[in-house]
Amino acid sequence: MILVGYIIALITSFYLLARISDVYFVNSLDKIAEKLNLSHEMAGATLMAIGSSAPELFVAIISFVRVGNHEAIGVGTIVGSALFNILVIIGASAMVRSAKLVWQPVMRDLIFYLIAVILLFIVMYSGEVSAIEGFILVGTYGLYLLAVVYGRKIFKFKDGDTMDEDEPEEELKGWRLIFKPLHIILENIFPSSKHYWLTFFFSIGSIAILCWVLVESAIGLSHILNIPEVIIALTVLAIGTSIPDMMSSVIVAKQGRGGMAVSNAIGSNIFDILIGLGLPWFIIILFTNKQIDTSTNDLIESVILLIISVVFIFVVLLIGKWKINRKTGMFLIALYVIYLVREIYFVYN
Repeated sequence: MILVGYIIALITSFYLLARISDVYFVNSLDKIAEKLNLSHEMAGATLMAIGSSAPELFVAIISFVRVGNHEAIGVGTIVGSALFNILVIIGASAMVRSAKLVWQPVMRDLIFYLIAVILLFIVMYSGEVSAIEGFILVGTYGLYLLAVVYGRKIFKFKDGDTMDEDEPEEELKGWRLIFKPLHIILENIFPSSKHYWLTFFFSIGSIAILCWVLVESAIGLSHILNIPEVIIALTVLAIGTSIPDMMSSVIVAKQGRGGMAVSNAIGSNIFDILIGLGLPWFIIILFTNKQIDTSTNDLIESVILLIISVVFIFVVLLIGKWKINRKTGMFLIALYVIYLVREIYFVYN
């Protein structure tokens, strides 16, 4: 019965996270960006990135500050989400419709993503995180922002469109009936769009609470099923927090904007690794001197798979002259299925 309770808590939290992030949090960020007069590129790489990656970021923060050694949940969720994004989201987008990519922004993002993953591997391999390592990760994201904002002006290329946050609604219609009571509650609790700052802070509080539920549920499932917490994070939490992004990407890919889907998947990974891990590590270690252990073998192996996956995608795009098609998509998804089978094999052996 307790097991069923944890599963229901996970499913409900996943859906509420998707709903709150898409309908309330991102919309408030969009209005804040307009009020602050941020450029299209800066808003996309900062506020919109926070909006799409908020669940992973808060799961990481909560797992790092929670009493006990549960850091692997936060790191595992972000690493697992990165694998899901790069293999499944890009793969699914390629399967629904072939696309010709604008190579300059994709090349830029792949280079920074590879740098981010290599830095993460160095941190993991050392076995323990230092404040300076967290600072280096955050600083690297600062360099990425400069490349996004000024690279387009210097090299005169057309960047991909940003994700329309209303588009996931098309895929969520089937769930509205099941979660209708939750929709009514949210509509009555959350402030109107006029009070966007209030909506912003209310969304942050709601996302933090839901991510706390996710972390506690992951710990509970780990104890009941006798499965390492990191495995739950790499698979269940990673997939659950990434499904809304996948739905958005598939929709825009169907509309012939596959380049947008690829850019959002890679950009989300860059933010998750450099800010989602780097910022909490830097702040927590700097102010609390807490030791954060990163020596879990399964995490290190997954980071190695991340490096292999980004190099593979880079080679595939070069050979295919920056085109993705159904065959590319099937192969990427097959790689992720193999990864899942490996994780399941690890659990039962």
